[in-house]
Amino acid sequence: MFDPQALIDATTTFVQEHQALAPAIVFALAFGESLALVSFLVPATVLLLAIGALVEASGLHFFPIWLAAVVGASLGDAVSYWFGFYYKERAKTFWPLSRRPDLVARAEDFFTRFGIWGVAVGRFFGPVRAVVPLIAGILAMRQSHFQVANVASAAVWAFAMLAPGALALKLIGG
Repeated sequence: MFDPQALIDATTTFVQEHQALAPAIVFALAFGESLALVSFLVPATVLLLAIGALVEASGLHFFPIWLAAVVGASLGDAVSYWFGFYYKERAKTFWPLSRRPDLVARAEDFFTRFGIWGVAVGRFFGPVRAVVPLIAGILAMRQSHFQVANVASAAVWAFAMLAPGALALKLIGG
């Protein structure tokens, strides 16, 4: 049986013991969390929050870890966009999306209603987070508009994932 706490403990222990790898680990988690077909399998949100706490507790530097999360999230969304752009409607038939037509429909409605803002704001809404970029690609949103929303929202999202843990430990410790 899957034990999320064991995964959190193992990941944070590994990051503490291999601090030089922290940016690469954060990059991989943010990338996986943002990639349309992988995000359902990667419990990255809780891991990123836990790593954020390690930033303060272990004396890690915030900026390289934040930047790794921004780049990972931006790249994950960009790959999802291009996947949708290339495969168009067929992208909706691939697993695991084929098993969640309700989620795809919600993401499509969200994107259609809000456009560029849907890409930016969608990053903060759970399951639709990684599907909205795919829908933006399927519906052929202009890439320049997509990338502006993608990178800007990734910067805010990465801060929101990492800063609370670091700030909480700073406030508790001092």
